[in-house]
Amino acid sequence: MNTKPTLRGFATISYWADDMEAAKAWYAELLGIEPYFERSGPDGKLAYVEFRIGDYQHELGLINRRFAPANASALPGGAIMYWHVDDIEGTLHRLNAMGAVVYEPLVHRGEGFVTASVTDPFGNVLGIMYNAHYLEMLEARIQNQATVAE
Repeated sequence: MNTKPTLRGFATISYWADDMEAAKAWYAELLGIEPYFERSGPDGKLAYVEFRIGDYQHELGLINRRFAPANASALPGGAIMYWHVDDIEGTLHRLNAMGAVVYEPLVHRGEGFVTASVTDPFGNVLGIMYNAHYLEMLEARIQNQATVAE
């Protein structure tokens, strides 16, 4: 019997874009960093960029929509990946100012959880969340690292 969990943690999320240069610039501005990895397609045009972000260096990949699965819809839908943010109202305001459109407004879900989501200028749903559990786990990780370092 396998005792490891089937889903071990978030690895990479991929967003599609028709205009890769515009998507790369938009996300670089939002994140405040440049992608650490870029790959061109056989035609020499930008096909993929990847950013490492956050406390765990999660990967956010932008893929040229021409490489999307044949049955992929151009409409937003499916699962929403929520990124923890410390200031959800400020982040939502910034996303709107950058051209993102509210997909789901701020929802106070109780117990220290607040969510919202937007559709980015490239048609992807970007979820944001103030997540008390995320902060608890981050603090425990920091405390554990401090204890190990002593």
